[in-house]
Amino acid sequence: MIAVAFSTASAVEPKIMGWRIAGEARAAIVYPPAVQEKHAKTPLIFIFHGHGDNAWFATKQFPFQVLWPEAIVVFPQGIPTSSASDPKGERRGWQHQPGEVGDRDLKLFDAMLRTLRWKFDVDERRIYAAGFSNGGFFDYILWAERGSLFAAFAPCAAAIREPLRLSMPKPVFVVSGKKDDRVPFTEQRRTIEMLRQINGCASEGHTGSDPRATRYESNTGAPVMAFVHPGGHAVPHAATVLMAEFLKQQALRP
Repeated sequence: MIAVAFSTASAVEPKIMGWRIAGEARAAIVYPPAVQEKHAKTPLIFIFHGHGDNAWFATKQFPFQVLWPEAIVVFPQGIPTSSASDPKGERRGWQHQPGEVGDRDLKLFDAMLRTLRWKFDVDERRIYAAGFSNGGFFDYILWAERGSLFAAFAPCAAAIREPLRLSMPKPVFVVSGKKDDRVPFTEQRRTIEMLRQINGCASEGHTGSDPRATRYESNTGAPVMAFVHPGGHAVPHAATVLMAEFLKQQALRP
């Protein structure tokens, strides 16, 4: 279960929400919006932790409850899942491909979304997903299987792997480390190229205040922002700040 220990940086107390999916108890840390205009609909972002991590760790790694206080910020908790680095499935994680383990994590997402729509006035044009490592791989599954629901994605230290295929253009913010020893940088760089092609992006990008972040404009209205840092399997805090600003600018077209 999720330990009840939370950051005091947010103006609101988080809630622990639970679901039962295919007989398994599932849970998420949910931060209601700390700032909300009267009668305004609320953006919603799901953030998926890496394999072996947990929802609490993700609240520190992706502090969107502070960076985006107007949003509902959801940190789901994975359950034991086998992987190449954890063949016995002793640590928490997410399914790696559509159809795997009975789509238990896609079913969790569907259940969470139903509950959050019932509890909050969710802005249907501003639903997002971010994630780290295994959680970033799960972002790509959501893109492939539930893409029409999302305004944008932010997978970090992850890649698109066969047989998963994407075809729907979506704004995306990618974080990649050149010294990543878990997901090779060559694979992540190839994924960025694939995303640029899917989104119909220009071949040349441009940088802003942070030279690590290159933005590729798109003729489909789906830009790719690639934050490439010199480190390893990690997400620099500067990347999450830029990520929040990028996601705030994206919305589904009417």
